[in-house]
Amino acid sequence: MANTISTKTYRDKYRSAILDSLLSRALVSEAIFDKDTSGSKTIQNPYGSQPSTTTQAIAGTYNIAEYQTTDDTLTVTDEIVVAEHVFDFEETLTRFDMFTNRTMEQGMSLAREADKYALNVILDGANASYSTPAGGFGTAANINVIMSNIVGKLSGYSDMYKGIFLVLENSDVPGVIQSQMASGFSYADSALNNGLLTKQGGVEIYVTRDATYVDATIGTKTVTNSGHRLAGVKKVATFAMPGGFHFEEKGVSGKTGMEVVTYAYIGAKAWVTKRDLLIDITIVTS
Repeated sequence: MANTISTKTYRDKYRSAILDSLLSRALVSEAIFDKDTSGSKTIQNPYGSQPSTTTQAIAGTYNIAEYQTTDDTLTVTDEIVVAEHVFDFEETLTRFDMFTNRTMEQGMSLAREADKYALNVILDGANASYSTPAGGFGTAANINVIMSNIVGKLSGYSDMYKGIFLVLENSDVPGVIQSQMASGFSYADSALNNGLLTKQGGVEIYVTRDATYVDATIGTKTVTNSGHRLAGVKKVATFAMPGGFHFEEKGVSGKTGMEVVTYAYIGAKAWVTKRDLLIDITIVTS
């Protein structure tokens, strides 16, 4: 007996696979933050006050100190949504799968918005700060100085083994590439031949599009990050997306075809105990 499987079933499965593939490749946030996709709206991370150790002559006595715990909570308060309507005649009369095309475009749009949200919210919570030499990342001679200062600010912390990251915008790239092409023999050869960018001075480099770091209200968060960049230790902040990405196709009264919507619930948090491991970099232009 033959199985009867609707066209929509195949399409939904394919759309899901496309979304997962696109988003896992596109999200910088997934590579550098601790990503939580459980169904939790709230993530708790209470912490205790820091103890103080005393060095003293041997006496066998000690003083009792008080301590207290403080709540630290990530609450998911925002969502990202993209929705479009694909008429039946657009799907029927085109030479390619319009639904797949819209899936890919929506997936990339959500990925960019998710990165923008997480990077800005976590940058706002960074506790360490650093100002670049004049000219910022656009001046090749500054790059090694900047990288060494980033490593210096984070050295000595136990979480260093997780790796150090730096997230730039695409207009910062020329200065970095020029620096790499001028750095030492085999490294420079690799940069000249392959456009090397991924790592320099022990710092992993990630790139997003210009206007990722903004002065704006994003969902319920107001951020002031224009002219700033984020660096820090990987996996010390949390990027929450309960249930991951969702998509729906639904019929609309009075129109042929289907309404296509992709959405996600989103939250991000720089935990209080780890904020010293995140650096708010101010670009000094002149």
